[in-house]
Amino acid sequence: MARTKKRKAGVGRAAGKGPGAANKAKRPVSRGKHGSVKGGPRDVDECFARVPDSARSRLQQMRAAIQSAAPAGAVEIISYKIPAFKTKKILVWYAVFAEHCSLFPTASVIEEFKDELSGYTTSKGTVQFPNDKALPTGLIKKLVKARVAQSEEAQRS
Repeated sequence: MARTKKRKAGVGRAAGKGPGAANKAKRPVSRGKHGSVKGGPRDVDECFARVPDSARSRLQQMRAAIQSAAPAGAVEIISYKIPAFKTKKILVWYAVFAEHCSLFPTASVIEEFKDELSGYTTSKGTVQFPNDKALPTGLIKKLVKARVAQSEEAQRS
């Protein structure tokens, strides 16, 4: 009597095990010109290095404002390919663009400060500060402190 092999569910070509599957696992990661995985920086220093000199000082100014309002244990990371400050969870993201700097403090913080933000372009989770005007560091600190308080409240719940 001839024996037939039974295939286990999830094994074989349907599970990505056919010819070439071994090669896929060994392929090198595609890297950009700065050595990072294409599209995003590996760390905050690399992110800042990618920013044109003309905008870097503005980004550093925003970073300093955020750092001064963030808790002592907050660390700076790259998330969604932009810098962010994090405790247990992300507090805020920030970035610089051709026409503006953006702070991403979450939608609820923007809603809480909507009157103070009426002179700025906002969206659901973003505040844009035009590059041709002084950066409102006091307002940025208020937004970050509100986000920190919100995060701490969520952790207590």
